[in-house]
Amino acid sequence: MTAELLHRPVMLEEVCNWLITDPSGIYVDATLGGGGHALAILNRLEETGKLLGIDRDRESLRVAGENLRSFSDRVILVHGPFSRIGEIFASLGIDRVSGMLFDLGVSSLHLDQAERGFSFEKDGPLDMRMDTTQKLDASWVVNHCSEKELADLIYHYGEERYARRIARAIVEGRKKERIESTRQLAQIVEMVVPRRGKIHPATRTFMALRIFVNRELEELTLALAQIPQFLQEKGRVVVLSYHSLEDRIVKRFFADCSELLVCTRKPLRPSKEEVARNPRARSARLRVAERMAR
Repeated sequence: MTAELLHRPVMLEEVCNWLITDPSGIYVDATLGGGGHALAILNRLEETGKLLGIDRDRESLRVAGENLRSFSDRVILVHGPFSRIGEIFASLGIDRVSGMLFDLGVSSLHLDQAERGFSFEKDGPLDMRMDTTQKLDASWVVNHCSEKELADLIYHYGEERYARRIARAIVEGRKKERIESTRQLAQIVEMVVPRRGKIHPATRTFMALRIFVNRELEELTLALAQIPQFLQEKGRVVVLSYHSLEDRIVKRFFADCSELLVCTRKPLRPSKEEVARNPRARSARLRVAERMAR
C-alpha cells in the first residue's frame, strides 16, 4: 500500500456494505481521491465487476492510478467534475450502473499538501482549487470581492456568525498587503473571531471559500439530478457529507425523488473508534438511497 493511502477512507465498511448489491456490476466512485474507497470496492467485486473513477484533480487521478494498478484492466479513470456524469457515461457507452459513491469530503491529498492551500494548519498559497486548470482561486476571491460579497459568502457557505466582522478585517488587511497565503488569512480571522473550544476560528471561513471556489453545492445539485436515470433497479447511491449545507441537499433530494427509495431514515455516523483513529471523520454523515423498479 502506498503512502497516499495511509489515511483510511471514512466509513469504509459501511460504504462497501451499503453500496455493493451486485458483485459483478459496474460501480462509480465519483470522488476518487487517492483511491481508498475504490480499492476496497474492487476487492469485493467479482472478476467481471468494474469501477469508473472520476475526479476533478489530475494529481488525484495519477495517485489513484498507482494505487489501483493491480486492477488496471477493470478500472476506468476520468478527469472531470461529477456534475458531468451523464456526459462521461455517454462518452463511455455506459447506460446503467450498479452503484454510485459520492464522498464529499476534501481529500487527504489536498489537506496534506501545503501548496494546494486548503488548510490553515500548513502555510501555503491561498489556492483551494480542486481542479487546478480553473482560473478562479481563493486568493482572487479574498483580494477582489467586495466586503459585502465576502460577508455573504462566508455566512452562506460557512454558516459563520461573525461573517461581517471577518469580511471587514479581510478588506482592511488587504489594504496593507495582498493576502496570498493561508497563514495570512488565518491570522486575520483569528484576530476578530473568538476561539470556540478546539475548533480553530478560521475553520468556517476556509470551508466557505473552498465551497465557493469549487462551486461544490451547485456541482452536487447537478450530479444528484442525473442519478436516477443511470442507476439500475436495486442499484444504490451512497453519499458521505461533512457539513449541514451539503447534507441538507442530499436529504431533500432523496426525499423528493419519486424514483429513489431512502434506505437510511437518519444519516449513519462513524463509530467512536473510527473518530479516535481519524478525527477527520468526526463530522461525516452517510445517506443511502436505492433505485426503485422502473
